[in-house]
Amino acid sequence: MAQQQQPQLKGYTSYKHFNVTSAGPAFVVHVEINRPAKLNAFSEAMWLELGQIFRQLSSDPDVRAVVLSGAGDRGFTAGLDIHAASSNNQLQSSGALDVGRKAAQLRRYITEFQDSISAIELCEKPVIVVLHAISLGLAIDIACAADIRLCTRDVRLAVKEVDIGLAADIGTLSRLPKAVGNFSWVKEVCMSAREFGATEAQQVGFVSQVLDSKVAALDQAVKLAGLIAGKSPIAVQGTKELLNHARDHSVSESLRYTTVWNSAALQSRDMMDALSASVQKKKPVFSKL
Repeated sequence: MAQQQQPQLKGYTSYKHFNVTSAGPAFVVHVEINRPAKLNAFSEAMWLELGQIFRQLSSDPDVRAVVLSGAGDRGFTAGLDIHAASSNNQLQSSGALDVGRKAAQLRRYITEFQDSISAIELCEKPVIVVLHAISLGLAIDIACAADIRLCTRDVRLAVKEVDIGLAADIGTLSRLPKAVGNFSWVKEVCMSAREFGATEAQQVGFVSQVLDSKVAALDQAVKLAGLIAGKSPIAVQGTKELLNHARDHSVSESLRYTTVWNSAALQSRDMMDALSASVQKKKPVFSKL
């Protein structure tokens, strides 16, 4: 069996708007949105970097679980940087382009933005997001794309897009109904843009845990990530893939996909290593994937 190792993160130092560091437990990485002076509000450069980071993490053999949070005490993210968006040429009307061509241009722009956030969901590794204080607009898109959501007791959540004149188009309207299973509540918060807090978020199932502070929430997220990272990476990544597939398909389709998936996955050493360790009353250690 291989020895547990800390992630080797040399390839993550070039990112301008995010800190990517070892979180402590073996194979756990902490991604931190790092623009606290602007409430971690997102510009185009930031969401493009976010997508790059999670695509890189997805195939990194030194990473098995990811914690995602926002720097500073004031909030996870205030969402879209309105000042940057208002000066974005992609969003400005242009008399030089007819409607069809302008629509094609905007379609590519929106798709690129969607793909950057979807990289969190498509990352092979489980992602635990910690929401604290101000967590608005794009914060919900990001959180919906993550696998596990924790929040602080002081969190302020809202789907804010209607307040700036658009329907949310980066993932919330597609993922939030499946995340909570209460379509009435989803329509209420999405159409009104009203804020909701930790108690309500937990009641509807949007978050699985509420912690008293950001420090406590991060600590819990790292502990949970460490617990997950100690499991078979074949089993954990397969579980994420199969759960996401089940969410979007019928039971029969999901069972069929699971059969095909596990016909390959069961040929790994991990199950035998786990069974052997259990018999010997030892903690199993798994090879990198």
